[in-house]
Amino acid sequence: MCLDGHCERHAAALPDDDGAHTLDRRRLLMAAATGAALTLVPVSFPRARAATGPAAAPGGGEEASRTVTGHLETGAADFVYLPVEVPKGVQKIAVEYSYDRPAVPAGTPGNSCDIGVFDQRGVKLGGKGFRGWSGGFRTSFEISAAEATPGYLPGPIGAGTWNIVLGPYQVAPQGMDYQVKITLTYGRGGAPFTPNYPPTRAKGRGRAWYRGDGHLHTVHSDGRRLPSEVAAGARAAGLDFMVSTDHNTSSSHSVWGEFAGDDLLIITGEEVTTRNGHWLALGLPAGEWVDWRYRSRDDDFGRFARQVRRSGGVVVPAHPYCPYVACQWKFGYDDADAVEVWNGPWTYDDESAVDTWDARLGEAVRSGKGWLPAMGNSDAHSEPQVIGLPHNVVYADELSTGAVLDGIRAGRSWIAESSAVNLAFTATAGGRKAGIADTLTAKADAPVDVRLEVSGVPNGTVRFITDEGQMHQESLPASGTGTVVWRTTTSLAAYVRAEVRHPMADGGPGKGNTMGPSLVWGPMAALTNPIFLNRT
Repeated sequence: MCLDGHCERHAAALPDDDGAHTLDRRRLLMAAATGAALTLVPVSFPRARAATGPAAAPGGGEEASRTVTGHLETGAADFVYLPVEVPKGVQKIAVEYSYDRPAVPAGTPGNSCDIGVFDQRGVKLGGKGFRGWSGGFRTSFEISAAEATPGYLPGPIGAGTWNIVLGPYQVAPQGMDYQVKITLTYGRGGAPFTPNYPPTRAKGRGRAWYRGDGHLHTVHSDGRRLPSEVAAGARAAGLDFMVSTDHNTSSSHSVWGEFAGDDLLIITGEEVTTRNGHWLALGLPAGEWVDWRYRSRDDDFGRFARQVRRSGGVVVPAHPYCPYVACQWKFGYDDADAVEVWNGPWTYDDESAVDTWDARLGEAVRSGKGWLPAMGNSDAHSEPQVIGLPHNVVYADELSTGAVLDGIRAGRSWIAESSAVNLAFTATAGGRKAGIADTLTAKADAPVDVRLEVSGVPNGTVRFITDEGQMHQESLPASGTGTVVWRTTTSLAAYVRAEVRHPMADGGPGKGNTMGPSLVWGPMAALTNPIFLNRT
């Protein structure tokens, strides 16, 4: 039968009497279509039997396998669920999958398909059945009580209906042929896995500025670095804290305790990877997972943003102008706590993100509503991507998860390309001083002195930007250390923020009040959140 224009072929591999596995029959899909999901015909397995013959696995566990094949047309559902009826007495579930990659015309996406699994507790949005996700990074995974493939959660293999989830986020014009093999191993489960979550506090320096990268990946999603390598990279970058944000899974949370220490606070989180943009859930309680199976039109983002906030976390749209499929941000910013305006080495999409963020600062001043702080993170996955390029410098009461998140939420932060860059940004008037994220109140015509002290950017260019645009530009010496002072009033500027740029490719400083066919600035070296100026 055809549903929503999708015709599926479903082939089930059934055991014969001697335990071998053959393709027994081919049948059309009998599926339920709900929103952006399809459910295939359930796959069943026999009850456990004596572990004898060639099917017996090492350790005496009997194995049984089933293979399912099918075809998805262009325009397929976001998620295709393959129910698996798991009997009692199973100690391990293993899954392998593959799909074809036909040639496509230039400029046309080819086939790409993610995979994950939910257990017998169900696939309800935001429910408790989640057991792992690896996206398109792996072709197989295993789960048992004692261990699991990175990206997946170890634990008992409960009897009932499990669901393997295919996520065909790109389908070629020819469609996608897929194959999924499920293998169950019978027997008693091993000793349960013991998680080692990181502590929520490190030694720190009391109330101080702390450096940290809030967007990092490991082998638990699509990164190639081990957690130990990420922690070592954070230390080498001179960071005080880091946030673990693997895509759509909490599996890495349980291993970070081994790599945290008095010198490095490791905060647990997730990069929630939807079909309409990615967002960071920073500061999730260890082991907590956030669902990603919705689009902007489904109106579910707010629900999961509230989940993160109830847990004390921070919601941050990531790389909002990323050009990749499904990366560009479409959910709006009403439910965000901050926004990632700088992601990895500086590129044109970061310029767009900063421009949009700056426009929203003006809107916040006009409306009197809250403003959205800026963040910068490396999004480092693998070599040669640099952990800490860029990172956030956050003013916090202590080096703890709660205090760091409070600083990010309040915008008491600035962004640096590396720990070699330092700055101090203030505004003074009438004997009063304000720093980043503060508000300075003064008479409309009273002089306000804006001051930036910076080091670590040789021949850099300092820009002061207000709600009118760039109002002052000044070059740093070859040493990269200097102080820039500019005077304004609260009648002329509702806020002021600072940028420090590297020289352009030709060695020039750039010029902010011109237009041309190419970018008129070199790469960003540092970016501050604003100081607000209030007139009386």
